[in-house]
Amino acid sequence: MKKRIVLILILMSACVTGITFLQLYWNYQNYKSTVKTFKHDINEALDKAIEREMDARERKIVARFKGWLADTTFVTITCNNKNRDSNTVFTLADTHPYFKKDRGVSFSINAFTEKLSHITPKAKAVFINHMGDSTLRHDLKNGFVYFYTQRLGDSLVKVVDKSRCNAAALGKFYKDELLLRDIDAPFVINPKKQNNPRPFLTRTLNAGLQRPAQKDMVFAGFESPNLYFLRVMKWLIVTSLLLISITIFCFAYTVKTLLSQQKLAELKNDFVNNMTHELKTPVATINIAAEAIQDFNLSKASADEYLGIIRYQAGNLTNLIDQILKSVISEQDSVSLNLSKVNIDQLINGIVQEYKPQSDKANVIVNYNNEDEVLQAIADKPLLKNAIANLLDNAIKYGGPGSVINIGRHIENGSIIISVTDNGPGIPAQYQDKVFDRFFRVPSGDIHNVKGYGLGLSYAKSIIEKHKGTLSLTSKEGRGTKFMISIPFIYHETSQSSVA
Repeated sequence: MKKRIVLILILMSACVTGITFLQLYWNYQNYKSTVKTFKHDINEALDKAIEREMDARERKIVARFKGWLADTTFVTITCNNKNRDSNTVFTLADTHPYFKKDRGVSFSINAFTEKLSHITPKAKAVFINHMGDSTLRHDLKNGFVYFYTQRLGDSLVKVVDKSRCNAAALGKFYKDELLLRDIDAPFVINPKKQNNPRPFLTRTLNAGLQRPAQKDMVFAGFESPNLYFLRVMKWLIVTSLLLISITIFCFAYTVKTLLSQQKLAELKNDFVNNMTHELKTPVATINIAAEAIQDFNLSKASADEYLGIIRYQAGNLTNLIDQILKSVISEQDSVSLNLSKVNIDQLINGIVQEYKPQSDKANVIVNYNNEDEVLQAIADKPLLKNAIANLLDNAIKYGGPGSVINIGRHIENGSIIISVTDNGPGIPAQYQDKVFDRFFRVPSGDIHNVKGYGLGLSYAKSIIEKHKGTLSLTSKEGRGTKFMISIPFIYHETSQSSVA
């Protein structure tokens, strides 16, 4: 039996260890995958945010460029159709060129189909919008500035050179892009090492408009992406931890159950062996006495003596059978109670009287401290009597010669409390939570001067619990033991006393 239990425990331990390891490994792999996705997303989001921030700066430059084109004191826009196809050709030149021979630059617009010999406001607006929204935007996207005229080019270069990445605007765009990717983690644009000693950094990107000549390097640092990891993986982590906890709990509960069953089996074996020996002794004695009466011509006095032996041993058998029946009853949860009105005082007084021969023989004093108030409860009288009697019998057996047993009862918090207190040797603390287990007896070394089978307290507790009550104890080694029965209080009647 022990070898099988050990084998089962080893296999279960290996199974629990394997499940725990697999769950932890799976969570670690998910963590690595989440980190990889996080790195990819924060870099992609930064790239998109820089594009949006650069686009905002480009729109501002285009707006200024259109203003310069519309300023006749800065540039002059003309057109003519003196060419072979009579198409409109626009000419852009500085109003005040650096060189007199500088006649500007001329070109046509494919989308403009009107044939004009001179510039009109509508044509000029088309030209300005085309130059700003199409031509200049295209140039800026490609990272260079084209000198359409000398003054116009110089002005563009100055503006583009002064244009730097706006960290505040970039941060707003970056946060928006991160949220689109379900990332809500704190970050810093271009963090300094002293402020962020161990940052989770993105790659460094160039936000300069004249790339690669203009260097405007931007990166982001995440001080604590753990919140993001936790939000993404929280249900996986919770589920895994729950599964691991349930597995470990089931394993621990199973181990406890197996060990308890093994211990109970050993106690049962000891009980059966003890009971078998106890049964054989009175049966053998009865057989010998019966044979003596039958085979020998005994005098009446001798026959009466043998009959007394038989009656005594029959009483022992009855007691043993009663102990076994108590064990059976305590295991039957479905046993119905035969409830009736029970006078607690009469019940306890009857038990004290029944056990007077035992208490006198053991030189034990039993006191019942009852009050004037009469207590009545609805209970199964025989079973409740057996439960209280077991406690008294226990106190008499283990109290020792000269001990005093006090029985009391009172009402507390809507319950009837019945206490049985002795001043005997007490119960060691390590055994107090086990005395109500079936077949358990407090170890006493090699001394076995008190007969018992470890069923009385278990039976009493079972009976009280069937009455929706509790049975508990308080004890200090060397200072006695107190058992307390608590059963629901139904009603009570105050005794009527007359005054002469």
